[in-house]
Amino acid sequence: MPIAIASQPDIQYHPDLAKYKERTARRLHQDPELVKTSLPPGFPEKVEGPVVWEGKDWTSEDQWVYRLSNDELQEINDALKYFEGLAKPMGYVNRETFPLPKLGPVLYDLAKELYSGRGFFVLRTIPVDDYTLAQLAIIYTGVSSHVGSARGKQDGTGAVLAHIKDLTVSHAHEQGGIGNSAYTTDKQVFHTDVGDLIALFALDNAAEGGTSRISSGPRVYNELAATRPDLIHTLAEEWPLDSFGGDPGYTKRPLLYNEDGHIVIQYSRRHFTGYGEQRRSPNIPPISEAQAEALDALHYTAEKYSLGLNFQKGDIQYINSMGLLHARDAFRDSVEHTRHLIRLWLRNDELAWKTPKHLEPIWKRLYSVGPEEQRFPLDPEIRRKANGQTK
Repeated sequence: MPIAIASQPDIQYHPDLAKYKERTARRLHQDPELVKTSLPPGFPEKVEGPVVWEGKDWTSEDQWVYRLSNDELQEINDALKYFEGLAKPMGYVNRETFPLPKLGPVLYDLAKELYSGRGFFVLRTIPVDDYTLAQLAIIYTGVSSHVGSARGKQDGTGAVLAHIKDLTVSHAHEQGGIGNSAYTTDKQVFHTDVGDLIALFALDNAAEGGTSRISSGPRVYNELAATRPDLIHTLAEEWPLDSFGGDPGYTKRPLLYNEDGHIVIQYSRRHFTGYGEQRRSPNIPPISEAQAEALDALHYTAEKYSLGLNFQKGDIQYINSMGLLHARDAFRDSVEHTRHLIRLWLRNDELAWKTPKHLEPIWKRLYSVGPEEQRFPLDPEIRRKANGQTK
């Protein structure tokens, strides 16, 4: 008798609600006892604390926006001039070389909000039009160094600054194609970035759309733990992540962790479904039907409890990527308004959560780039692996 070979479930990057409901109904019909599954050892029935919230809990952006005063903007400008006078490479931007005597302690307290509070805040607003792009990169990096003391490299070439904008025209002929919705006008589904903290600086907004959305990972966990504990098991088991041309061709790790009192969700959907020209590799293990359902459950539950942020030109948005999931609406650019964000991956070594064991090698590589090796590209480029493949 021929051996049946497992195949990839019918699932794509963009979630399909009808397929999700049908898959859930089919699996529960096949095994009604799934909902009675006990949680994995050590996983709590319910998480509590300020990081557990729903979008409806927030009634005014004054609850998460910190507005810079004229005196604080002057302090930032003075710090820029101070660093420029040092004539050092940008990798040496830090709390000492970008001094903010009064604003610095405020930013450090806001960093505590990322790790011990709601998990996000917005800094409003840097006067983008008053500076060159090179100066904005210094300001952004300098201000952010008071939030996160370490910067993570975002590709294999040592780039610690990434441009998030539509590159489908300017980089249409990139080898390997654009395999990440971040570099398109397309909707980004809920996911997390690697590392502790994500910083996004809005150089300009789209003509229409592009709303940034965030959701509490522990709130998502609580919903699934109460209604579908079997999916908590599924998320806490090892999954095959496509490396899209990397070596090895795939890696294995869980998507959900219970580490030192923190529930951590860490995943990007495209590693299991592919995106655009970057199809999921055919010669690696497929995900299971349970994993396909769990992916959709993460997205739709995060969407259900999400908060849309009014992200304005000149704003810097900070997110705890270990505690929150994030997404982005599709958008339309125009000649006058082209959505353009620049991104840093940060970590505050004094406040950081304990990194889950499975993620330690990733975090070690991420934060291993020294000041001399850090690149700050001022022109948009596609993220690349060390072997030149697009990420």
